[in-house]
Amino acid sequence: MSVSKLKVGCAGLGRMGKRHALNFLERTPRAELVAASSPDDAELEWAKAHLAPYGVKLYKNYDDMLKHEGLQAVVVASATAVHADQAIKAINADKDVLCEKPLSTSPEISQTVVDAAAKKPHLKVMCGFSRRFDTSYRDAYNKMQTGFIGSPSVMRSQTCDKLDPTGFFVAYAQFSGGIFVDCSIHDIDLALWFFGQDSKVKSVSAVGITAVEPDLRKHNDRDNAIGLVEFYNGKIAYFYASRMMAAGQEDTTEIIGTKGKLAVNTQPSLNHVHIYDNSGIRREIPQHYYDRFEYAFVTESNEFTACCLDNKELPLKLEAAVQAVRIGAALQEALITGKKIFFDEAGNRSEQAKL
Repeated sequence: MSVSKLKVGCAGLGRMGKRHALNFLERTPRAELVAASSPDDAELEWAKAHLAPYGVKLYKNYDDMLKHEGLQAVVVASATAVHADQAIKAINADKDVLCEKPLSTSPEISQTVVDAAAKKPHLKVMCGFSRRFDTSYRDAYNKMQTGFIGSPSVMRSQTCDKLDPTGFFVAYAQFSGGIFVDCSIHDIDLALWFFGQDSKVKSVSAVGITAVEPDLRKHNDRDNAIGLVEFYNGKIAYFYASRMMAAGQEDTTEIIGTKGKLAVNTQPSLNHVHIYDNSGIRREIPQHYYDRFEYAFVTESNEFTACCLDNKELPLKLEAAVQAVRIGAALQEALITGKKIFFDEAGNRSEQAKL
């Protein structure tokens, strides 16, 4: 008896696209990668060597890939600027969609993806926030749900990238939406997960510096930033984002409750090996985001596939992706203007009287 597999196409074959393509090709047993697209010749050359030998049809044009016979789902892993457009095209073509975060750098454009998905309720449309699929974060969430730490009240979370001296982040800043939308979007999503998606933002404020990349200011961005979000339910979230960690990737989270605290990855480690030499005792840490969350992406692809094939409810709601971008964009605005931004309980901007 043949076992049905989800026929998947991957849009974009850059750093994240390659990873998604290989995960669906090699590590998602119930999926079959049948197509991939990229307008970039170098990316297509990579695909000719790593995907085409396994029967994956390659397309230079995304619209052509959508017409691939039998295609059922699309992974959108292209540049952030086209996430929303490609996701909506796939939805309109009646394909299930897994879109890399964020849906867009704008909450308004992000909402257009939610609106398109609402017109096709039979489709599975998900924004991939990888930390929700990480074993450690899931364990922390489950412990919190049991009342282990009482009422969660404060979150302190960071996404800190390894220093890249090539100037990549300066060039990328033109399209990223800023450090809060690009980096802290994961931490913001965690706050909405742990505090509840119905949490309403009362205020946001932020500060930042350009410690190693002053040219980031040309794009209204910073290489280090701290954001503070206050919620109407009495909870607060503190976010730290950085582009200049010397040792490697440092993504950590603390959830502080009325009866205890849960901490995830506060002492980053690549593995269980400790090195003893004339400098002392040390351990290596993950060098990049994917080093830390590789298996979360594998879990994500498998769970998305199962939801599509078995008509299960997706593990996170698409609306949360819009909320995350809205908060990230407000933090970025607060960073640039130096002003604290207030919201009423309906989510609208409000003026706060100065005392």
